Amino acid sequence: MVQPSQRMREIGIVQRGAPVLAEPARPFVLPAEREDAERAIKMLFAAMERIGQVHPFAKGMGLAAPQIGIGRAAATVQPPGRDTAVIVLLNPRITASSAQTDEQYEGCLSFFDVRGMVPRPLTITVQTTALDGTTVTTVYERGLARLLHHEIDHLDGLLYTTRMRPGIDPIPVEEYRQTGTAWTYGQ
Repeated sequence: MVQPSQRMREIGIVQRGAPVLAEPARPFVLPAEREDAERAIKMLFAAMERIGQVHPFAKGMGLAAPQIGIGRAAATVQPPGRDTAVIVLLNPRITASSAQTDEQYEGCLSFFDVRGMVPRPLTITVQTTALDGTTVTTVYERGLARLLHHEIDHLDGLLYTTRMRPGIDPIPVEEYRQTGTAWTYGQ
């Protein structure tokens, strides 16, 4: 049986240990580098399409440019649900986050054989750059905040394991599947 990480490697997802995953991504100078940004976004969309063909994502999916070997500050996030638009992040920066956090299991396409419990803020404010160079600020909550925070960490050269509490290790994906754990948020 092909391991999940091997399947991701086969479709072009860079795996843990690659230097590009440990380095901060280089921001785009927009609008001057608009063509480069559009090319990176196009490559991210193509990779998301390949990933979607081999693995369903009930909780949504994110992909950062370093995960496809591009050391630039671009990421895409597909929120849960088929009819939701993909969020494109260029030069994202978290400018505020709530003191209220929760801890949920996360996975990563760059080491898809395990899942880890990761504490994250319930609300984040993210500043991005549009292709025309303008700045856009958006507030994200709960699961969407978690997805975006995870991808922004990739652009900062961080994996989710750096956010896990000391003494807590990731669990094998088979063990995670047995928990039947979905992201839940109390009201």
